[in-house]
Amino acid sequence: MMNVNMGNVLGLVFANMHDMTMGEMTKHRTMGSILFGGRYRLIDFPLSNMVNSGITAVGVITKSNYQSLLDHLGSAREWDLARKKGGLYILPPFGNEGSVLYRGRIEALYGALSFIKHQSADYVVLSDCDIVTNMDYKPIIEQHIKTGADITVVSHTGNYTSEEIALSTVLNTDDDNNVKSVLIMPELSGTCTASLNMFVIRKDLLIDLVQDSFARGLLSFEKDILQGRVNDLKIMAYEYSGYFSKISGISSYFTANQLLLDPENSNKIYLPKRAIYTKIRDNAPAKYDLNCEVKNSLIADGCIIEGEVENCVLFRGVKVGKGAKVKNCILMQDSVVGDNAEMSYVITDKNVTVGSGRLLTSSPEYPMYVGKGASL
Repeated sequence: MMNVNMGNVLGLVFANMHDMTMGEMTKHRTMGSILFGGRYRLIDFPLSNMVNSGITAVGVITKSNYQSLLDHLGSAREWDLARKKGGLYILPPFGNEGSVLYRGRIEALYGALSFIKHQSADYVVLSDCDIVTNMDYKPIIEQHIKTGADITVVSHTGNYTSEEIALSTVLNTDDDNNVKSVLIMPELSGTCTASLNMFVIRKDLLIDLVQDSFARGLLSFEKDILQGRVNDLKIMAYEYSGYFSKISGISSYFTANQLLLDPENSNKIYLPKRAIYTKIRDNAPAKYDLNCEVKNSLIADGCIIEGEVENCVLFRGVKVGKGAKVKNCILMQDSVVGDNAEMSYVITDKNVTVGSGRLLTSSPEYPMYVGKGASL
């Protein structure tokens, strides 16, 4: 096995990519700071994966609505990235002369170019926040070096619906995982190889490609580099076989949370030796009333349960009143469900109050989303 020095790898996380797919959920926050799984934010997964892989310098590229992201990351102590050397760097827009409020990944990278140039790493791992998984980047770096690839795209070959593939980049590869052509958001379904929006590239090549593309007015890394230069560059696919969920909208967000209720799935995400780290919030343990009923649910610290909860994910500080029936719901931090209220297939953002006796119901295909701070 190749001995890879992961200290020679820089991590870059894009916090705002795919914001537009999440509708009102990203109205006041980045994609990366969306709450997930009872206590986490989506950015916790790429950050933890990088740290667990041995990457000790990570830049988080942001665009807008990043106050909650800053609050969550703080000093980055929870991810062991509060360091004198390396550590976590927040890279907001307009950080350098000539940078703009980016419209695509190339402009985002151009805005962070000064930071990238000053890092001593030889390789860069780029990751969005739309994939929930527990991934080791080390074998990906190993394959990248071993094959002499210019760009390695982490991908998964599987059976996809047209809805799942509509916002994806699809790779056509040969038997040796060489990428022969790239399709951007194609209208197709069935078995195909989809990009997981994670890439490995040499730092000097990344700088050259970004500078050249920016000078030409190009915006999209996928369209203008992966697709546009597929015949010029050696682009390889890395087939990822681990468990993952892709978040590409409210429906897939709901499904990804619900899948965690199955221990077979959650045991593949939360590994004892590769923990997913998040901001620590000290709460009292959840409190269960003697007459409450809870089935197949994730209940975070600080919750008070007095009614019925089934197939739900409840974040910290949620209260479910007496006689209330909550089924197949995701209730974010500090939401309150009044006495005798009934809810089914509903996602409430933070600090939502559902009044006593209210009835909110939807379907698994189109779960209802209630915005932050709403009172119903």
